[in-house]
Amino acid sequence: MVWTVVGLVLLTQLLVVVFAYLVIALGAGLVAVSTVLALVPLSVVVLTAVWIDAWEPEPWAAKAFAFLWGAAAAVTIALLFDIGQRVLTPIPESSILSAVVRAPVVEESAKGLALLILVFAARRTFDGPVDGIVYAAFIAGGFAFVENIQYFGIALHDGAVETVAVFVLRALFAPFAHVLFTSCTGLALGLVARRRGTGRLLVAFVVGLAGAIVLHAVWNFAGYVGFWGVYVFFEFPVFVAAVVTVVLLRVREQHLTRDRLAEYGRAGWFTPDEVLLLGTRVGRRRIRSWARAKGGDAPAIVHSMVRDATRLAMDRQRMATGGADPDTTAEEAALLAEVSASRRRLFALG
Repeated sequence: MVWTVVGLVLLTQLLVVVFAYLVIALGAGLVAVSTVLALVPLSVVVLTAVWIDAWEPEPWAAKAFAFLWGAAAAVTIALLFDIGQRVLTPIPESSILSAVVRAPVVEESAKGLALLILVFAARRTFDGPVDGIVYAAFIAGGFAFVENIQYFGIALHDGAVETVAVFVLRALFAPFAHVLFTSCTGLALGLVARRRGTGRLLVAFVVGLAGAIVLHAVWNFAGYVGFWGVYVFFEFPVFVAAVVTVVLLRVREQHLTRDRLAEYGRAGWFTPDEVLLLGTRVGRRRIRSWARAKGGDAPAIVHSMVRDATRLAMDRQRMATGGADPDTTAEEAALLAEVSASRRRLFALG
């Protein structure tokens, strides 16, 4: 899509500017070392997001847009507000007002704006709560990546002890902090994404953003009242609840796929065995294992068939929940034709 290409180019250019700013502020050497350190929590976040996204993967171009927005646009917005506060107000950057009010409001709004853009621009694929969480993870991962470079760079300047302390806190104990905050917005948008109506989406955005701001504010406030107490008795239980929610949403997504494909099965498009192979985790493992053993074109055909069947189930879900548009019927027909073609190709392999 044109918007994706233009967006990726502009955001990449902006990311170069952000890194130039970091180099000027910290020095090239510290930025280089900090970048390597920041790749550790980033890898954890990205791998987790990919795992969450595995059942119905979002387009990589859209996920790249999300990551670059977090790393470039959201960081730039936060930096501009930070500079504006220093220049235009007497409020010190280290004040509790800045940490607990300004930072959460500005940063979560900046990150949430990307989710609002994606829910409208990628409406065909951003159609559920899991999708919202995945996009939020990529946005927050990008933001935290650049933020960690700054924190690690300052810590490296202060010495080894400070560097280890900051790395342990941000990379090992709290790599998902920003993901947890921004996921509130992504989850709220995802819950209403299948239903048409701009007003409903905007209300969901405001509600989700409020939750993100509150969680972020509590996290920052912990530094003033006792970090470990807040972490153990509030942030960690919230994180565990978020993990449970994600697992349950993934299971729901799998059940939804199976149930919607079963409807096509009753209409004669799939056999009961095909519904199980394409619509369950165990079935997909079996058919992918068979394809790898078969070799040749089999893995690619099975990959396409699984992808198309999942998209077909999501289209049927949109129809069932009133979120379909005129293009949904055409896409449904095209996906049914693709699945049928993949089935014929598999049968031809013997």
